[in-house]
Amino acid sequence: MANIKSSKKRVLIARKRAAANKAKRSALRTYIKKARNAATDNAPEAAEAVRVAIKKIDQAAAKGLIHKNTAARKKSKLAKALNASVSQ
Repeated sequence: MANIKSSKKRVLIARKRAAANKAKRSALRTYIKKARNAATDNAPEAAEAVRVAIKKIDQAAAKGLIHKNTAARKKSKLAKALNASVSQ
């Protein structure tokens, strides 16, 4: 642990933010997993689940939680899975 007061504060803030980011990233993964499962199971709510997941991915990228290229890749894979399930 640091000795300087401001350094101690920075350590505490970093821990708090890391915990918050971990929770947000976990929630994002949950949305993506639900959308992927709905798309592969040909569920009637698949389009809505994918729409919500894409919205959450965009929000995460805008906040800097994930990189913009990662967001684009994840959205592309979700759209591809949804289109594959619709065409069958």
